[in-house]
Amino acid sequence: MKTAAQTTFAERLGRMLGRAWRGCAHLDRRAQGWLRARGWAPGAAKATLLVAKLVALGLLLYAAFWLALLLLFLVAAAWTARTADWDDEPEPEWRTGADGFGLYRGDVRIDIGDPHEDGQE
Repeated sequence: MKTAAQTTFAERLGRMLGRAWRGCAHLDRRAQGWLRARGWAPGAAKATLLVAKLVALGLLLYAAFWLALLLLFLVAAAWTARTADWDDEPEPEWRTGADGFGLYRGDVRIDIGDPHEDGQE
């Protein structure tokens, strides 16, 4: 039998997030107290801090939107580059075609060649 129970990752994460939340709430109360000490009405101090929080959240969402859009474009560009057919032209090959034996790309002979090489004179 174990003498001490081990804490799980979820429990440690929950405690850490709880401490962070309490710290943020403490900072909010201190900011409200600081504003009240400067002569602000309690409602005005609370409203000002709420507006500041909403502006900060809006800026974070704005930045996250543009980063997500940039990531989407990068993924689309990488996918397009990966699936693109970079080899549009067929490779030239030596073979006998309509114009005799020579170097052909598709159905077109690309070497100079001799028009009398087939023995036709």
